[in-house]
Amino acid sequence: MGTPTVDQVAEAMLELVTVTKGKKNLKAPDLKKAMFEKFGEENIDKKMCKLAIRQLIDGGQCIYSYFGGSYITLPPEEGEEG
Repeated sequence: MGTPTVDQVAEAMLELVTVTKGKKNLKAPDLKKAMFEKFGEENIDKKMCKLAIRQLIDGGQCIYSYFGGSYITLPPEEGEEG
């Protein structure tokens, strides 16, 4: 598959968070593990995952939610309680 870019990793993480919304809350280690499985541990490292998460948070595509732990979720939509 080759080495993915941080943008590709961030996009895959966003897709996973979107698909699991309302079904499962994902923590940063859950996302990292899923990316290792998707792209292969030889092609991606923890630093790249961390940068991808930071990109999603800084870009407003995802937020940290705190309820019994720190989870990465989609921001609440207009009129939705978060």
